Amino acid sequence: MPRVDSGEIGRWRSLDATVTLTALADHAKRDPTFEPIKDRTTTRWHANVAGREFELLLTGPKFFDTRAETGGGGAIDLAMHLLRADFKTATGTLRMKGL
Repeated sequence: MPRVDSGEIGRWRSLDATVTLTALADHAKRDPTFEPIKDRTTTRWHANVAGREFELLLTGPKFFDTRAETGGGGAIDLAMHLLRADFKTATGTLRMKGL
């Protein structure tokens, strides 16, 4: 696999988390009843990835897993979290998904 260049890193850092989530999840559904408190652009999603269930708060490129009580920013962080993967596997998956 070719090295990850700064252009890809920059694109993945700013990629909206909903785009990453929907590309990686086996099933993802936005919760229409969620009312954000801090940032009105935050959305709550329920997702299944490789047999694991997640409840995620997404705001732009940032994510927070309410069950694991952890978060991050950018597609690479989200892919690593959802897939329990290292950097190389996460970036390979993002490329494979065309992100």
